Amino acid sequence: VDRGGRGPQLILSRVAPEFLKRLFELEVPEIEEGLLEIRSAARDPGLRSKIAVKTNDQRLDPVGTCVGMRGSRVQAVTSELAGERVDIVLWSMDPAQFVINSLAPAEVSSIVVDEDAHSMDVVVDEEQLAMAIGRNGQNVRLASELTGWTLNILTEEAAAKKNQDEYASVSKLFIEKLDVDEEVADILVQEGFSTLEEIAYVPLSEMAEIDAFDEDTINELRARARAALLTEAIAKEEKIEETSENLLTMQGMDEQTAELLSTKGVVTMNDLAELAVDELVELTNMDEVRAKELIMTARAPWFK
Repeated sequence: VDRGGRGPQLILSRVAPEFLKRLFELEVPEIEEGLLEIRSAARDPGLRSKIAVKTNDQRLDPVGTCVGMRGSRVQAVTSELAGERVDIVLWSMDPAQFVINSLAPAEVSSIVVDEDAHSMDVVVDEEQLAMAIGRNGQNVRLASELTGWTLNILTEEAAAKKNQDEYASVSKLFIEKLDVDEEVADILVQEGFSTLEEIAYVPLSEMAEIDAFDEDTINELRARARAALLTEAIAKEEKIEETSENLLTMQGMDEQTAELLSTKGVVTMNDLAELAVDELVELTNMDEVRAKELIMTARAPWFK
């Protein structure tokens, strides 16, 4: 509802995911009765859409109920949407299973979940790759919108290489920051440690389970990890203090973004101006539109 000066105006959209939900509510009476529930929907209007459903009555098959006898219910929705293909996905409380369901008919070999980044690496066989990604990335994009997770589709070979690269990167970090040899670093990685914070603050009992380390070695590793973290924190504070006033007060800039940029070595407007849009997006994880606006603002003095 747009409550403008000429009075409230009701604006309707046929391309919104909510429109798809309402169509299913009209065609599937079990939804209105509370026996089925639509959890989420994602659309590429006019081409393809996905809708996630769950049952509140275990006697009902939520997907089959929405499809209808000989596909009558879903076909009625498709006709209303000018032939838009609709995938009905079984919702799951388990995020990984929900993602697997949302990528069907592509078959998933394995999934690695990154809770912190709210992303998943989805591994598929080579012959399943094109189907999982979809035309112009349509299938994985809709699955990502439907589930709310960032999805990275990888082949077995690509996943293995990524794991090797991550292993080498973490091992190198431990060698440099903890001043240990490759053997000790490899043991830490193999035991599931991937950050200095984990080594510094994980319960002592967990590290005591590592047979290769005695108590003195464990205490020394924890002390070195904490010292390395303290050094990094001090360096970060110094970087933040170096952040120039013109970057902090630049139009469109906020303190949190400025602090994040300073930790990446971007401490002046000129530093920001020299970045490409994709570089700024990678550094801050902001959207491209805002990245372009900030860079153009930072470059404005160049044209005066």
